Amino acid sequence: MAKRLLVTRHAKSSWKSGADGDHARPLNKRGRRDAPRVAAHLVGLGWVPERVLSSDSQRTRETLGLMLEVLEPEPEVEFSRELYLAGPQEVAEALAEVSDSVETLMVLGHNNGWEDVVAWLSGEIVQLTTANAALLSCSEATWTEALAAAGEWTLHEVVRPKELPG
Repeated sequence: MAKRLLVTRHAKSSWKSGADGDHARPLNKRGRRDAPRVAAHLVGLGWVPERVLSSDSQRTRETLGLMLEVLEPEPEVEFSRELYLAGPQEVAEALAEVSDSVETLMVLGHNNGWEDVVAWLSGEIVQLTTANAALLSCSEATWTEALAAAGEWTLHEVVRPKELPG
């Protein structure tokens, strides 16, 4: 059974919210509009995660909350401070703890680290703007084997809200 990973960046956040620091910034109007649209597109593609590992920031929590309104069946969710502004090392540590019964997993977080995660796994350089989801897969049966195959994953596409209809 192959492994699929959605490397998803939080939706657009507000810099003018008056939030107490970067970790507390909420989504703005565009972010609240884009998150469920991306989730609906993922459902249409058949890329619904069974589990989500997310940064614990306010903007990732809000992004995921809006996505969960659309994702069916609803995935198991875990928030982690270790994924706040994380990169390949932190994602590798998180993936190593995932049950091998999970075939499709989403990691939800931030840039610049998320672009680095995609490059580390697939060898491809992509730009992940807000609410983008990079869809990756590998043929390995376990997450440990999948991590060992870093650099050999297939990047299928990057879902971008600005390219979605409506």
